[in-house]
Amino acid sequence: MITYNEVNHIEEVIDNVSFADEIIVIDSFSTDGTLEKLSKLEHVKTICREFKNFADQRNFALEQASFNWVLFIDADERLTPELKNEIISEIENPKNIAAFMVKRLFFFNKKRIRFSGFQTDTTYRLFKKDCVKYIEDKIVHEMPKISGDSKLLKHNMIHYCFDSAEHYKRKMEHYASLKALELSKKGVKPNIFHFCFRPFYKFMVNYFLRLGFLDGKEGFSICYLSAYGVYFRYKELKKLLG
Repeated sequence: MITYNEVNHIEEVIDNVSFADEIIVIDSFSTDGTLEKLSKLEHVKTICREFKNFADQRNFALEQASFNWVLFIDADERLTPELKNEIISEIENPKNIAAFMVKRLFFFNKKRIRFSGFQTDTTYRLFKKDCVKYIEDKIVHEMPKISGDSKLLKHNMIHYCFDSAEHYKRKMEHYASLKALELSKKGVKPNIFHFCFRPFYKFMVNYFLRLGFLDGKEGFSICYLSAYGVYFRYKELKKLLG
């Protein structure tokens, strides 16, 4: 896993993956006590490395793995007992599958978020080490390039993705800053369309078309802050371009 300031999650997630043959954490010099907790876990290999972007950090993490199969997990994610058993069963009999995707169930401060754009979220989390490399120029919402066939696991992963609106806002700003850097390298120049229409469209799609209103006040906060993240992306892009 790759981490930064995950003191509230680190012990629980390490315990959650204790069935693994090795546990490797690539930390970006946490300042909240995460490293102190990791230092007490003798069965965990911790490497401190400056964070450049998600794709770069994940590719570095892959290089540290000693075994054929690699499970990536974020500190705020959890495997259910059913998913653990399915993972073990699949890698014992992979049937020429190179990578597995998993659907994530999102929680906002322990409340299940069923809509708001999250209902179709799937991500690669399990793969053969030599069959994957994260695309370097996709530095946020990173995507792996898979050499071989993929399969969706039957059981879901739990994702405690944010515990407050302020937490989600910080996460959106971080992702938006990285996305702005990605767009600047592609020569994108922000205009009134990006600042006004794109955030408005993001909110309308997630809140109405993707039924965010059914998630209550949490749904409104999520959809609003997702739209804010789009606005912040182009604000940061404008800064980068001077």
